[in-house]
Amino acid sequence: MSDIEIARAAQKRPISEIGGALGIPPEALLPYGHDKAKIAEPFLRSLAGRPDGNLVLVTAINPTPAGEGKTTTVVGLGDALQRLGKRAMICLREPSLGPCFGLKGGAAGGGRAQVVPMEDINLHFTGDFHAVTAAHNLLSAMIDNHIHWGNALGIDIRRIDFRRVLDVNDRALRDIVCGLGGPGSGYPRQGGFDITVASEVMAILCLATDLADLERRLGEIVVARRADRSPVFASDLKAEGAMSVLLREAVQPNLVQTLEHTPAFVHGGPFANIAHGCNSVIATRAALKLADYVVTEAGFGADLGAEKFFDIKCRKAGLNPAATVLVATVRALKMNGGVAKRDLASEDVAAVERGCANLARHLENLAQFGVPVVVAINHFDGDSAAEIEAIAACTATFGVETVVCRHWAEGGQGAVELAEKVVSLVEAGTAHFAPLYPDAMPLLEKIETVAKRIYRADAVDAGARIEARLKDWEQRGYGNLPVCIAKTPYSFTADPNRGGAPTGFILPIREVRLSAGAGFVVAICGDVTTMPGLPRVPAAEAIGLDAEGRIDGLF
Repeated sequence: MSDIEIARAAQKRPISEIGGALGIPPEALLPYGHDKAKIAEPFLRSLAGRPDGNLVLVTAINPTPAGEGKTTTVVGLGDALQRLGKRAMICLREPSLGPCFGLKGGAAGGGRAQVVPMEDINLHFTGDFHAVTAAHNLLSAMIDNHIHWGNALGIDIRRIDFRRVLDVNDRALRDIVCGLGGPGSGYPRQGGFDITVASEVMAILCLATDLADLERRLGEIVVARRADRSPVFASDLKAEGAMSVLLREAVQPNLVQTLEHTPAFVHGGPFANIAHGCNSVIATRAALKLADYVVTEAGFGADLGAEKFFDIKCRKAGLNPAATVLVATVRALKMNGGVAKRDLASEDVAAVERGCANLARHLENLAQFGVPVVVAINHFDGDSAAEIEAIAACTATFGVETVVCRHWAEGGQGAVELAEKVVSLVEAGTAHFAPLYPDAMPLLEKIETVAKRIYRADAVDAGARIEARLKDWEQRGYGNLPVCIAKTPYSFTADPNRGGAPTGFILPIREVRLSAGAGFVVAICGDVTTMPGLPRVPAAEAIGLDAEGRIDGLF
């Protein structure tokens, strides 16, 4: 059965029953149909005095076309913890329409390890992404409207930093000229679009602690500069109130369930290659109050997702993760070892051993954060015992255990051994989390620290213009912010074709952006773009409705 067929055959429980098992009263559930609901803010506030459960991060090696399976591992581990009698929840990001209709497909898990309703989650869901898009573009419209009506704030139209967004991959919108058509259409200027998941509004939604904090952060967005380079804020345009109105429901986490009825918060959706890559702080904090074990993921490989989870989300939200699961597959390690995708079916222990350089690099990196690690091998048919032994031999040199997982085919039962290992790591109490760099470190040094200690670059090439901009932000009081590096997820370098564990390279910084409301500085590296394009054959070509009006082709 395909993923969508398995999801359709699921015997879902009413969302009131899922919420009731967590102690959420009916009046705190805001249902969207029978199988999904938002959690009302008054109930979230009532959780403040409860103790926290244990937070477990699932991350991975660098992604390859062979697949790794972080989301399926999160789901399988959550289901397995429930099977062990633990009170468990999972926290995931919401999928973007961009990958769903582009190349990657959906992000609700797969096989017997899925969150449902799969079709809803992968498409419009509860409308959170549309609310973010609308709030973001309202601010964009208010910028141009202010300029049209006299520009009392003195905005330099050459220095408008706030771009528009759309939750669809559309490369033609990366750089545009807007305001054409004469005086009635405003002042012509250069602009552009990012994908919604790269929006600062999305980052704010995911890092805010409540509705009041959301509105404050929205007001702190720097939208432009004046001729003297002084910043213009969203609050100067009086935009934060209306933006908060559009986000009033979106800020509330979404409750769904896995195929095995484990409760799941699916909320927020920044990508980790161009944003900070984590689900919302509100959802994670609520889950920690409601469950003994909370399993979450960070996007792409650990060099991007886990680093940002630790250095941005955990730092800002005061979270203390208890354990980390590093996901790998035999197939992906073969690709890192130089094997073409068409040849992955053949046993090749030597290629696995070469590819383990990538796995080893991630293990070295994760050790720097002080959180104990277990490696989960997401099992595929055709994986040989010798190949798995080669991986175990690699991880053993770091004092890390390797567990083979079959949750894709078997659901929670296939991840019980992993769950047992996670419980033992948590109960051992050896986690001593610390971020990679201190708040007081200068911004460029923070970028260099990540580049050298996580990517293993020799140096960073930022250029005098970027260095001057970072210095200016420090002088304006933003020097204590963490950094969010946007780069290709496929390599430790800025070159997506360099797999394995390369060294001896320079990390090129093309652009820096201040996300003052979100609370970090973005450094854009190499050719990475914040508005993806569609592939030669987009997934959208195969998606449609069948004779019964059901969605077909979504995966």
